[in-house]
Amino acid sequence: MKDVRRAFADTLPIMTGYVVLGIGFGILLSTKGYGPWWAFGMGVIIYSGAMQYVAVDLISGGASLVTAALATLMVSARHLFYGISMVDRYRGAGAKKFYMVYALTDETYSLVCSSGEGEDRRRYHRYCFLVSLLDQAYWVGGSVIGGLLGPVIPFNTEGIDFALTALFVTICVDQWLSVRNHLSALTGFGATLACLLLFGRENFLIPAMLAITGALLLLRPRLEVVVYE
Repeated sequence: MKDVRRAFADTLPIMTGYVVLGIGFGILLSTKGYGPWWAFGMGVIIYSGAMQYVAVDLISGGASLVTAALATLMVSARHLFYGISMVDRYRGAGAKKFYMVYALTDETYSLVCSSGEGEDRRRYHRYCFLVSLLDQAYWVGGSVIGGLLGPVIPFNTEGIDFALTALFVTICVDQWLSVRNHLSALTGFGATLACLLLFGRENFLIPAMLAITGALLLLRPRLEVVVYE
C-alpha cells in the first residue's frame, strides 16, 4: 500500500495534464463521429497522446495504411529509444517489464528514470509498474470522459482540434528559449515549409517528416558538436 501511495503522489502532476488533454482528445474524437469506446480502445492500444490526436484526422480523412504507419513511426519513434534505455533497469522484472516498456510515455519515463538509485530492485520494479499503470489510467479515463461529454456539450466544439497545434507550439517555444543554437528547429521549419509549397497542405506531412529526418542525419556531426561544447 505504501508503494501505491508513493506512485500516486508522484503521478499527481501528470494526472492533471493527462486528464485535461485526454478530455480534449475524447471530445475531438466524438465530433468526428466516434464514441467513447473508440477513445477507450485508442488509449489502451495506441497510448500516445500526440499520435492519437494525429490519428483522429487520419481516420476521419480516410488515410491509407502506409500513411498511417509512417506517421506513427515518425511521431512516436522516440519511444523506441525509451524502451532500449530501460532494458537494464527493467531486467528481472518478469512479465511486467513488457507492459512497463510499452507504457513509457515522456512523463512516465522522466519519473522512472529519476528513481531507483540505491533502491531494492523488486520494489523499484513495483514502483515503475504502478506509475506506468496509473499514468495510462489517467489518460484513458480522461479520454473516455471526453468521449461521453462530447455529444452533450452545449457549446460549439469547432476548433478544439487546435489543442494539438497549441501543445506543439508551446513545446516548440519552450525548446527554443531553453537552447542557444536553433539549427535543428530552423531545419524543421524550413523543410516543412518547402514540402508544404511543393506537395500542398493535403500531402505534405509524410514528405516533411522524411525531409526533416534526412536533414538532421546530415547535420548530425554539427549538432553533436553544439551539444557537447
